[in-house]
Amino acid sequence: MSSPDEILRGLDAEQRQAATALHGPVCILAGAGTGKTRAITHRIAYGVASGVYDPHRTLALTFTARAAAEMRTRLRDLGVHGVQARTFHSAAMRQLQYFWPFTIGGSMPGLVEHKVRLLTQVAQRMRMSVDRAAVRDLAGEIEWAKVSLHTPESYPQAAVGRDLPAGWTPVTIARLYAGYEELKGAQNLLDYEDVLLVLVGLLQDEPRVAAMVREQYRVFVVDEYQDVSPLQHMLLDLWLGGREDLCVVGDSSQTIYSFTGATSRYLTDFRERFPEARQIKLIRDYRSTPQIVQAANRLLADRTAAGRRDRTLPHWPEPLELVAQRENGPDVEFAECADDEAEAGWVAERIRGLLDQGVPASQIAVLFRTNGQSEAFETALTAAGIGYLLRGGERFFSRREVREGILQLRAAARSAQDLTGTDVIDRVRDVLASLGYEAEPPAGSGAHRERWESLNALVQLAEQLAQARGDEFTLPVLVAELEDRAENQHAPAVEGVTLASLHSAKGLEWDAVFLVGLTEGLMPISFADTAEDVDEERRLLYVGITRARRHLCLTWPLARAGGRSKRRPSRFLRAIDPTLGGTRTLDPTAPGRGGAADRSRPGRSRRAASAETCRTCGQPLDSGAERKLGRCLDCPATYDENVLDALRDWRSVQAKAARQPAFVIFTDATLVAIAETMPRTAAELLRISGVGQKKLERYGPELLELLHGPQPA
Repeated sequence: MSSPDEILRGLDAEQRQAATALHGPVCILAGAGTGKTRAITHRIAYGVASGVYDPHRTLALTFTARAAAEMRTRLRDLGVHGVQARTFHSAAMRQLQYFWPFTIGGSMPGLVEHKVRLLTQVAQRMRMSVDRAAVRDLAGEIEWAKVSLHTPESYPQAAVGRDLPAGWTPVTIARLYAGYEELKGAQNLLDYEDVLLVLVGLLQDEPRVAAMVREQYRVFVVDEYQDVSPLQHMLLDLWLGGREDLCVVGDSSQTIYSFTGATSRYLTDFRERFPEARQIKLIRDYRSTPQIVQAANRLLADRTAAGRRDRTLPHWPEPLELVAQRENGPDVEFAECADDEAEAGWVAERIRGLLDQGVPASQIAVLFRTNGQSEAFETALTAAGIGYLLRGGERFFSRREVREGILQLRAAARSAQDLTGTDVIDRVRDVLASLGYEAEPPAGSGAHRERWESLNALVQLAEQLAQARGDEFTLPVLVAELEDRAENQHAPAVEGVTLASLHSAKGLEWDAVFLVGLTEGLMPISFADTAEDVDEERRLLYVGITRARRHLCLTWPLARAGGRSKRRPSRFLRAIDPTLGGTRTLDPTAPGRGGAADRSRPGRSRRAASAETCRTCGQPLDSGAERKLGRCLDCPATYDENVLDALRDWRSVQAKAARQPAFVIFTDATLVAIAETMPRTAAELLRISGVGQKKLERYGPELLELLHGPQPA
């Protein structure tokens, strides 16, 4: 293990203060990108190296299995072993499993993985009509009630003023809640909230249990403290038992889970509870460029200014003002697009440009407010030949090739325990070669490329661990790391553009981030109808902005695909850049922040205005579909039906050969445009929206031959 001085080396002044504040209570206010995980893992390591902490009596708590696994990895890299880094649920489950036999007796009940099945049964018994979407909403409401310490009896009063699932009243939800609890008990099941609730009961009612836990754990560190619920906070208090060896880390400006029962008041009121607490602020942002940091600071400063102007607004804590530590980067880009399709198409084009500049696909993300927004971007990226990963889709460690890879590496580790450092990487490559891994990626996209990306992620993880641990890195160490990550779903980076909701992006970061769909009704969301709700939406956008390291683009469509321009840009955009007010439009095709506004047609982007006019009537084209066709949708078609049929037949053959949906080859709109314009040269074909250079090279000669016969050599 490193010496205490070596552990502190490389920390800035504030991080060093946090790392050396070994006795609680300590409150670390850590802004986005300020190195909070680095600070708290070095604090634990410094405490262990100094002999102040016993690693086996230290419990570090966070909110996702991925974050806990990341913390364990960093502690191992610092030479610290034995510290428990867990989520609240994981720590509580471990203790409950240990104490259950000699306190409650018998075997511990099974766990409810999802509430939907039980709730559906209860609703049917009570003759309540529910669909699957409503049941999911009701499950979330019951989770909120339980973590907020409300019983079925107290729920109706607590739910007054809440936005409830459509068509449901507090009384009917309370009945469903009570029925759910009864059915769960009859089937000898516990849900995840019960794990915490039952442990709370044991610690309150069994002095022996409380004494054993408090003897086991003397030091507590809680990350993301702004997201604790009343239930989690009650459990933490019982673990502490009146002691003050507690270090909490958080940022009230990143509270985005209030709808689940999380509250930042425990963080903001920490010094009221512990008047002698030491408070340390981490404000040096090492993640983002000054341009991105300025955008984030402006967004929160506007909230503070609004509160000063309007005294009726709630009192919000003063936000941390970040200070950028990185070199200057490109300006934040703003792109106003005609509709959803145009927005997705522009984002895909911009991503292609970043890829051509050398930005890895795994370092690019498209973030949206609701999961329903992903489809347009999936389609646009697929059409552009750009691979993507939908966060929340198939889990990395559930993929067949990953499971097979870990099995092969585990078998190889038995006979390769003496290999260390870079020799391990060579062995990893050899082992995975039997599953199809090669040094260079296969051409194109599809299942073969996805399989290679998964195996390559294992190789890259081995390279990272070898660099971090040097000669201590062995094949058994890699296998242990993979098994730990698999248990906690801590997936390594896989090549492909990430598509994710803003909520699921918390805790992650990328070189380039596109924040899309930034219109009123989506950001803030339409049901955010109180000042507190709107402020949470602002914080959600703040989290999105601070995920970006170097490139940040904020986009918004003026209409639904093919619809009229009825949407308004988000009010938050003007806070980030005051020049974006009113109906001003920007040129998203221009480099940097965008060019001057196109005044010829208010409310319309330069990208839309610069498209060709209708080839039939000469009027400007409004929607993405019209621009792709090259004419208004209500103007008569000018193509030959036989030509269009031939193009569709050709597309069907190509799609079957590539094992891809037909629209991935060319959309219907693109085929119609080809049939109407009948291009004779590659240059004319390239001018049709939806073709592009890559598709021109792949399909151009065949298309031109199909339209006009064999082409001259």
